[in-house]
Amino acid sequence: MIYRSKAPLRLGLAGGGTDVSPYADLYGGAILNATISMYAYASVKMREDKKIILHAIDRKELVELDATDKLTFDGKLDLAKGSYNRLISDFGIQPFGFELTTFVEAPPGSGLGSSSTLVVAIIAAFVEVFKLPLGEYDIAHLAYKVEREDLAMAGGRQDQYAATFGGVNFMEFYEKDKVIVNPLRIKDKYMHELANNLILFNTETSRLSHSIIEKQMENVNNKNEASIEAMHQLKEQARRMKEALLRGNIHEIGEILHYGFQQKKLMAKEITNSSIDEIYESALKAGATGGKISGAGGGGFMTFYAPENNKYKVIEALERFGGRVMPYQFVNHGVISWNV
Repeated sequence: MIYRSKAPLRLGLAGGGTDVSPYADLYGGAILNATISMYAYASVKMREDKKIILHAIDRKELVELDATDKLTFDGKLDLAKGSYNRLISDFGIQPFGFELTTFVEAPPGSGLGSSSTLVVAIIAAFVEVFKLPLGEYDIAHLAYKVEREDLAMAGGRQDQYAATFGGVNFMEFYEKDKVIVNPLRIKDKYMHELANNLILFNTETSRLSHSIIEKQMENVNNKNEASIEAMHQLKEQARRMKEALLRGNIHEIGEILHYGFQQKKLMAKEITNSSIDEIYESALKAGATGGKISGAGGGGFMTFYAPENNKYKVIEALERFGGRVMPYQFVNHGVISWNV
């Protein structure tokens, strides 16, 4: 029998960075995001022996191991190893043999939450295998612990919850890892218009998000007033975005995105660079009213809001930068698992 799962990647629309500790612990964070039709996939086949085979097709990596109480992290498919370790330590499962095959439709460093989404997909596949009684909050928090605690990967909390819950969500973040997910009921016509006008552009450059996030964390710990105030404003941006979508004030989206982009650049200087700024300014000149860099910044994907019929001019203007405009749709579901 094969146990499968798929979890959607997400677009962060507002509030990005306020889900990262220590800011979220001290002041409370808020983010608005939406899941899209790009996925992380996981498939599990159980083995009779005590061999573990990890195969990341998109990364072209294959690892073979002996099943033990705790797999050692060495930089090779550690997200999968960390997920296995948590199964053993948290649920009293004895070491077992299996083959895990994964594939992610966005590269690491994309800014779409690919690493966290992959962990959610892996955990969901094993939940299907062992029929574990875990709800959405449980799966998301377990994925968070794998990345942030076990692997000590710097980052926030939105990605795990977006991948697990799916849809458009206004999320709140507090101390002691408390997260509240508020699903938003937005009229279909508003979401269709948002999808029609929002361009997803792959700069085809990657970045090490952890170094940018670590700088952001350092700014909060050092009480950098400009950085902290920028995060306050991004939290307010998330609230403005929520109201605009719920009320159907779609014409305000570009302005809200643009304001957030200006604030996000104040959080840490590594968030943008001359190449990103040039792409952004070219999009604005072609008719976009705002945009953002996805994830921690520094590279990866960018999004632009182009009202009326300006998106075609914006897409044409982006061609000279050598990246790709990616097709997508918003999706309302979170992680899904099944067996065959």
